[in-house]
Amino acid sequence: MISSPTEALSPIKRSKQSASGLLDQSALSDLAQRLVDAAKRAGADAADAVAVRSVSQGVEVRDGKVEESERSEGDDVGLRVFVGKRQAVVSTSDTSGDNVAKLAERAVAMAKVAPDDEFISLADPALFAKSFPDLDLLDPVAPSVAELERRAHEAEAASLAVKGVAKSGGASASAGIGGMVLVTSTGFHGSYLRSSQGISMTAIAGEGTGMERDYDFTSAIHASDLAPSVSVGRRAGERTIARLNPRKVATCKVPVVFDPRVANSLVGHLVGAANGAAIARKTSFLKDRLGEQLFDKSIRIIDDPLRVRGLRSQSFDAEGVAVKKTAIVDGGVLTTWLLDTATARELNMKTTGHAHRGVSSPPSPGAYNLHLEPGQQTPAELMSDIKEGFYVTDLIGSGVNGVTGDYSRGAAGFWIENGELTYAVSEVTIAGHLFDIFRSMNPANDLEFKYGVNAPTVRIEGLTIAGR
Repeated sequence: MISSPTEALSPIKRSKQSASGLLDQSALSDLAQRLVDAAKRAGADAADAVAVRSVSQGVEVRDGKVEESERSEGDDVGLRVFVGKRQAVVSTSDTSGDNVAKLAERAVAMAKVAPDDEFISLADPALFAKSFPDLDLLDPVAPSVAELERRAHEAEAASLAVKGVAKSGGASASAGIGGMVLVTSTGFHGSYLRSSQGISMTAIAGEGTGMERDYDFTSAIHASDLAPSVSVGRRAGERTIARLNPRKVATCKVPVVFDPRVANSLVGHLVGAANGAAIARKTSFLKDRLGEQLFDKSIRIIDDPLRVRGLRSQSFDAEGVAVKKTAIVDGGVLTTWLLDTATARELNMKTTGHAHRGVSSPPSPGAYNLHLEPGQQTPAELMSDIKEGFYVTDLIGSGVNGVTGDYSRGAAGFWIENGELTYAVSEVTIAGHLFDIFRSMNPANDLEFKYGVNAPTVRIEGLTIAGR
């Protein structure tokens, strides 16, 4: 049996676990093991169990007053059983009394009447994670409610201090811990815990139909990696003021520059289309493009589940498979799909360790910490030769067709003239095709790791701006 990574915590962290109780997953581990054992006794050929812990505390502030303060704690478990080539998944938050045995019996009964699926199975034990590196995913100090209120109040006050900000759209601060235990009937036993903290602020400026709003936020595993509350509030206010008195522009085709805050969506579209589930269903515009050059040779898109303090870091996937840093795009070439065991088998391939799951569903593929590697030019240099163009700071709607690759989204931002940002622009649509977007993608050098998906400023050539 493979040991849980929580067993490798330092003595200091172990003592904090004992003190709080929340960081001690031994009861969840025992519960998951009992579920698997009960499933085998009930007639399952194989089984796995996940136990998920979530603890969160959040406060919301508006106009200097706390509007809401909430705390939630919960442990939920899910059991997946296999009877031949049939599977069933059941979940509950009530494991008192003899509910474990009843849950296992119900799951086996459901599996016996489920349709056959030739691709399902537990992961190959040879692929299981056998080491659990310290990814520094737990902040040893949880902020108090008073500290969360202080952060939210500071963010709101800093935003309202920006000249021209009319009122607050609300500030919030939050903290939490989430974790998972996974046990399989084939010998895997692993767990992880991850803390999270965040601060956000929304500011409002203008009057009547001329009102504008914008926001800023920061999120991190450790409090020391958060942006200061004051800077979050100030940026929210400054961004809002910059959006006042927007103009409309005539329909045209020009270079479009994506601010890092929205450039990460382009990475998301690529990875969504490279998801093995979409490939297996033949519902992805990339279905026949594996191994093809889709981008300039300078482009690399990385998925790194082992990044220290990464927002989505973990050392094994939801099937127990070891994870690794992967270049999804390398030298501009699409190198891989994101696969779990079932989709890999359906595509006659090998899992890439990208299985994710909740307690009430079977695994499905998904990414971890994604980023587009930076280029050589500064954002100013990237825009310097643009006589007329559009700098996007906000995207609206989800008008991206993953089957065809057609791209059309509402947008707001600033007009570029002679390499400089000039006036605010709103109520326009940017449109094109993702293949064309990928081919012309040109990243700047300002990559920062702030989100689950990160990208620097990105320039795209020849998108259509639909305006007045």
